[in-house]
Amino acid sequence: MTYNKTTPALMAGLLMTLPLVAGCVSNSTFRKTIGDRETEIRSLREERVALKSRIQGLSGERDTLEVALAEASLRAVEVPIQQPVLYPGLDEAGVGYDMVGGNLVLTIPSSVTFGSGKAQLTDKGQAVLATVAATLAAEHAAGVYFIEGHTDSDPISKSKFDSNRDLSLARAMAVLRHLVEASGLSDAQCVVVGHGEYRPVASNDSVEGKAQNRRVEIVIHE
Repeated sequence: MTYNKTTPALMAGLLMTLPLVAGCVSNSTFRKTIGDRETEIRSLREERVALKSRIQGLSGERDTLEVALAEASLRAVEVPIQQPVLYPGLDEAGVGYDMVGGNLVLTIPSSVTFGSGKAQLTDKGQAVLATVAATLAAEHAAGVYFIEGHTDSDPISKSKFDSNRDLSLARAMAVLRHLVEASGLSDAQCVVVGHGEYRPVASNDSVEGKAQNRRVEIVIHE
């Protein structure tokens, strides 16, 4: 390096410009860093908004799935309601019928078949049983018939029977004999039971309730 009089002055000038150059570089780097950070912040905010929207969408989907699951569970426990078969002849004869436990049950009120405290069929009772027998033969010929007698809770007082169970059994037997002898049903298809007052369908505290409890039921198993 050649040294002359201008060298010191030149060096002094260069030293004076160094802080300015360094300041420019630092400011540029800082601005770039700030810009990068702002970009990252904007990106995070956008992601946050997108996530909140997604969460709301998932909540809606969850609600929909919960409703669908509840409806599916309800359908799973629903029991189909069996509608009773209509028998116009039985309706006209005053015989009730309903499906109980998958079996057809015919209910014959004692008021149309027997006198008070008696087990002998009335003329009207025989006509009713003829209609019952025709229905059984036409619609349920292969069934097994449980003929079940029932009474109210009044104790036996003016009857030859010792108890309500005896009376209910005698009435069920009278129904069986008529169905077999007069109507041609097979005795082998019949089972006779006397329940007495122990299976009421209504309260025995009223006249109407007692009338409902005095009955003979034919439960058809197929």
